[in-house]
Amino acid sequence: MPESDLDLLIDAAKEAGKIALHHKARGLDVTDKPGGAGPVTQADLAVDRALREGLMAARPDIAWLSEETEDDLARLSSSAVFVIDPIDGTRSFIEGAETWAHSLAIVENGVATHGVVFLPEMDLMYAASASRGASCNGEPLEITRPADMNRARVLATKPNMDPKHWRDAVPGFQRSHRPSLAYRLCLVAQGRYDAMLTLRPSWEWDIAAGALILAEAGAVVTDRHGAPLRFNNKVPQTAGVLGAGQDLHAQISGQLAY
Repeated sequence: MPESDLDLLIDAAKEAGKIALHHKARGLDVTDKPGGAGPVTQADLAVDRALREGLMAARPDIAWLSEETEDDLARLSSSAVFVIDPIDGTRSFIEGAETWAHSLAIVENGVATHGVVFLPEMDLMYAASASRGASCNGEPLEITRPADMNRARVLATKPNMDPKHWRDAVPGFQRSHRPSLAYRLCLVAQGRYDAMLTLRPSWEWDIAAGALILAEAGAVVTDRHGAPLRFNNKVPQTAGVLGAGQDLHAQISGQLAY
């Protein structure tokens, strides 16, 4: 029996990895979700089912929100909710890349309190609990704190650099990208990049765990307007995400055109 809610998430993520890799080895059946919402495989659904059954059996008092489960708005009346992305980066998963992840979080009263992002094919287990720091494979994480925004290594998609999003000149970031939003948040927490930015509405299941991990590594993590992230919303999205050390966050936020 897991000793804590974080242990529960870690154990569940490991089991999810086994299921996903099993289905990937057998060959994937890929279908498209309605409304252009992207691809889904039998692995996404199998992982979702296993996580839902296992986590809710262990903690029946916690409600459920997942990308692959039909949303039950009864969750809004619960003080605690699991926020789950069975496979973040499904396109990468389908293409045979390694940069896909399981993202598992517990949110209490709108705030993420425990989070795990696990990349099975890279053997990376990122984890955090509120006020207890963040780790990767048991090693503590700490962000970088660059002084110059124009030299910062930033994870962001190319559309975020459109001049319409910026007050003055587009910052001269060293821009990179990773398909999994959860992984992007964790890479900044690990100090491999200085900041991450997405200006599009962001699904809660993509970011709840990673945002906690990044914050516990020392970053300021907000929406694109600088407001704290809140989860378990009726429409489970935030107004983008910006995560970086305090000074860099202030520099980027100050240049964004709202």
